[in-house]
Order: sequence, then structure tokens, then C-alpha cells
Amino acid sequence: MASFEIIGGNKLKGELVPQGAKNEALQILCAVLLTPEKVTISNIPNIRDVNKLIDLLRDLGVKVTQLAEDTYEFIADDVNLEHLHSDEYKKKGSGLRGSIMVVGPMLGRFGKGYIPQPGGDKIGRRRLDTHFIGFQKLGAKFEYLAEEQFYKVEASNLQGCYMLLDEASVTGTANIVMAAVMAKGRTTIYNAACEPYLQQLCKMLNRMGAKITGIGSNMVVIDGVEYLTGTEHKCLPDMIEIGSFIGLAAMTKSEITIKNVSYPDLGLIPTIFRKLGIQIELRGDDLYIPSQEHYEIESFIDGSILTIADAPWPGFTPDLLSIVLVVASQAKGSVLIHQKMFESRLFFVDKLIDMGAKIILCDPHRATVIGMDHQIELRGIQMTSPDIRAGVSLLIAALSADGKSTIHNIEQIDRGYQNIDVRLNAIGANIKRL
Repeated sequence: MASFEIIGGNKLKGELVPQGAKNEALQILCAVLLTPEKVTISNIPNIRDVNKLIDLLRDLGVKVTQLAEDTYEFIADDVNLEHLHSDEYKKKGSGLRGSIMVVGPMLGRFGKGYIPQPGGDKIGRRRLDTHFIGFQKLGAKFEYLAEEQFYKVEASNLQGCYMLLDEASVTGTANIVMAAVMAKGRTTIYNAACEPYLQQLCKMLNRMGAKITGIGSNMVVIDGVEYLTGTEHKCLPDMIEIGSFIGLAAMTKSEITIKNVSYPDLGLIPTIFRKLGIQIELRGDDLYIPSQEHYEIESFIDGSILTIADAPWPGFTPDLLSIVLVVASQAKGSVLIHQKMFESRLFFVDKLIDMGAKIILCDPHRATVIGMDHQIELRGIQMTSPDIRAGVSLLIAALSADGKSTIHNIEQIDRGYQNIDVRLNAIGANIKRL
């Protein structure tokens, strides 16, 4: 188990280029299974979860060629369906949450999709019912082998239909869309997720010959086609990493420019950080965050305490609530953080409390943060990263803290952030990988 040793208290200065979007890449990579033709994808982040999925595609018989550091070519003209039954597939698939999205394209193109129960972050229940109910409505037969924890869906003839999703699941919507693009007739998905990454997937599928309308809304209409061609696609910059860098600048009183952020796709992210008092200036498509000694949390118009809660897009992404919580710990004022979508994501605050933060964990979903206005600095401690986003939040806390911190289990951070230690050290951080 690898660790980071961090000496905190340094002001950082310089430019950071966000990596390609992890959550988009996981969807886009699965979509290459829908065509036997060449698909070229650029701005792919070099991170553990994405590399695991590329490895899984190779095992399925997809020809993978790396053209540049962030660019790959995929040809799925000889997919080995027998590999779906292998122990190796079961082992690798169970170690990656994003592996669930191979089921939709496999079902759509080959009439069968199998996957072991996927792993991923331990942030509470993340049910898969939405995926499989959607497949069943398209005419697939679903089977769950409880002893093996193995899911199977099969269909000889997918048929378009109307469906109302029970939750606006991003991966669920993506999976159903990829199955429906080659189904017969029209599929209408209401209460569909509409995140920018899902929009990117739908635009890519349309370039491949799919007929998808309603992109960016919560009602997506798909008219099935018989064949999809190859295409080229570039992933968006990762909005979660951009938000993490904004929080890093505030906590360490640093002057940072975040390059090429695709600002229209950031949604509420800049607005929420501005509510914490953080100055953010848009320069072209770059975000400039000046060095601030203090930042003050806004109140609501009636004077009541600010509440920041997550919600499906275009609401505020749950992946940044842990970053917001850490940043608020050194603001002037108080804020209530309400994590609605996952029940275990706030449990990392015990580490922040050990570092000296003033946080009241009200219940598994809510935490009240009393900001210390940098009057009392956090102190360095030893801690363990429980998941990707909490891990980076603890890294940001450690970079702002007085003294040395050690973060264990940084494999969690590596799952979502590309060479984060190298990139931050280049602008003045002191992070040593042990």
C-alpha cells in the first residue's frame, strides 16, 4: 500500500492543465464495443480506473493501439464472447465500477452482456437496478447468479419502448442508451441523466450513425439503427479535478491558473465556490484564482446559514462536496453540507477533526462546518484515504496544514487523479510518494 508524505504550508503558484474527464472516458471507452470499425479517442486520462477498463477491453479481443500519451485507437471487430465466462473476466470486472457499462453495448450489438458485481468506492449503496430494469424493458432477460455475484442479460431482439427511470442515474442512462441505439424502433428515456459527459457520449454515438435527440434534457429519444461506424472523439477536461484545484488554491492561499476548463460545461461549480468567498476570474477559457488570505461564506438573503447540497445535473455534483467541506473549514463563517446521494461519503470528516477542523457531523448525510478563517491552521497527521474524492480532499487539507502529514492507501487517489503529486510539486507543493 503506497502513501503520500506531505509537508504543508507552502504557497503554490503556476498553471495546472486538467486531465481528461474520468467519468466521460469510462462511458466512451465502453461505446467502442458498438462498432467493428476504428474509433480514436483523445484526452484520455492516464489513471488507474481508466487503464483497468482499457485492459478489460483488450482481454475481450478489442485491438488497442496507443497513438500518443492520451490518445488510443480501438477496433472491436473480433470480440471474444467466450471470455465473458472466464474467471479472469470475473476477477477484473469486479475490481472496477465502470465495468458495468460494457453490458449495454454488448447487449445491443451481440445480444448478451455479462458482468460480475462491480467494485469501486465504498461510499454507500450504489444500486444497479436502474440499469437492468431498463434492459428488461427493452426485452432482455435478466439473471443474477447470487453465489457467483454475477449478472447476465440476454436478448435475441431488443425492441424500443418508453421508460421512466426510477432515478436519473448517469451510468444507468449511458448503459441503456448504448443498448437502445441498435434496438428496433423508438426508445424514449424519461428522467434521463443529462450530465455533460452523457451529452458527450450521445454526440459521439450520433457521429457513429445513431439517431438520438433530446441531448442535454431529461427526455432522450433514440431511433434504433442497424449499424454504427467508427469515429474520432475528444474527452472534456475533468470538472471534478478543476473544482479540486479551485479548492486547493483557496486552502493554500495560492495563485493558480487552471487552463482550458471548457467553462460552459462546469455548470454550478464556479458559482458554489464563489459562495464560499473564493475569487475566480474567467480569462478566455482559463480560470484564474488569485492568492487570498481570507474568504468569507455568504449567507442566504434572510440571513440564515448557507446550505450546499448535491443534486443530479444541472445541480451541484456530489463528487465535489468533500472538497467544498474542506475549503469551508478555513473560510470565515459557517455552512451546512448536505450529501443527499450517498450515505457514507462524509465519514472522512473524522480525519479533518483530528487535524483541528471545527465540524459537526449531524448524521451520515449532513455536516456543519464552522470556518476558522485561517486563524488556526490545520495540523499534520497520519490518515488513510477511504475513496477517490475524500482522498484528494485530505491531500488538500494536508497541503494547507502546519507540519507533516501522511496519507495511506493513495491507490484510491491514483484511481481518479493523474500523477497528482508530480503536477502539484511542479508548482511548489512538497509531496513525496512512499
